[in-house]
Amino acid sequence: MTLAAALSWDPVTDLLQMWSFPFMVNAFCAGTIVAVLAGVVGHFMVLRQQSFVGHTLSVIGFPGAAGAVGIGVAASYGYFAFCLGGALVIAALPRTGSGGYSEESAVTGMVQAFALACGFLFVARYKGFLNSITALLFGNFLGITTEQVALLGVVAAIALAVLVVIGRPLAFASIDPDVASARHVPVRALSVAFLVLLGAATAEASQITGTLLVFALLVMPAATAQALSARPVTALALTITIGLIVTWLGLSVAYYAPFPVGFFVTSFAFAGYVGAQMLRHARWQWRTSTTPARASTTRATP
Repeated sequence: MTLAAALSWDPVTDLLQMWSFPFMVNAFCAGTIVAVLAGVVGHFMVLRQQSFVGHTLSVIGFPGAAGAVGIGVAASYGYFAFCLGGALVIAALPRTGSGGYSEESAVTGMVQAFALACGFLFVARYKGFLNSITALLFGNFLGITTEQVALLGVVAAIALAVLVVIGRPLAFASIDPDVASARHVPVRALSVAFLVLLGAATAEASQITGTLLVFALLVMPAATAQALSARPVTALALTITIGLIVTWLGLSVAYYAPFPVGFFVTSFAFAGYVGAQMLRHARWQWRTSTTPARASTTRATP
């Protein structure tokens, strides 16, 4: 399907034509669910500076999906099983000051390397015709089924419900864990719970963007929103909005172009981040240029 042959000058007709296919309806439903969950969890992940952990969990999803396909099970179950299992392994690591975080980073890196090796082993030992490796790594929207959308919806609803309950103490523990611990906030339990939620969000996002491009929905919208606003509630709302926009745009363009959806979602998310940084820099330049003028005016006032 080429862009010139499919597009017309009437966007409403193009949208109706695109949504006349059940697989596109499923793709938009799944993309919306994933964008919302990834946006909320990604906001806390960037706030907690655990992007490396999120990347590791996305890599862990690859052997899970490849192994599931190899034994004839839907890739969704492999994503969730391995991402949640990897989150529990990382959550079990001790954290005792700076040394604990160093140990977490080292073990996380080893888990990531081992997971990639297992993924290639599963692919190599699969005796059938496996044409979905590119989809597992870089995403694909053609194979999203109604059952997969339902599974994504159930997992997202549970994860968001948990975040509603632990959101305030989790934000406190993320911003200042020492003070939160001194005020008897269960920092350790919140960290474990968040890692499990991060594993679920990573497993969901991997099914849209692929395991290698999960950051397009987990990191970029959150980083873009926090560059635009320092207010937590505003940044969270912007994160969800940006995630929805880049997901919908990516799916729409991928429908008309013969390229993976993960490329478009990542490209739009990256463009938004660059634009936010440019706006932030322009705002800083304007404030620094007007501050001396305001100071001189204040001094000149009798």
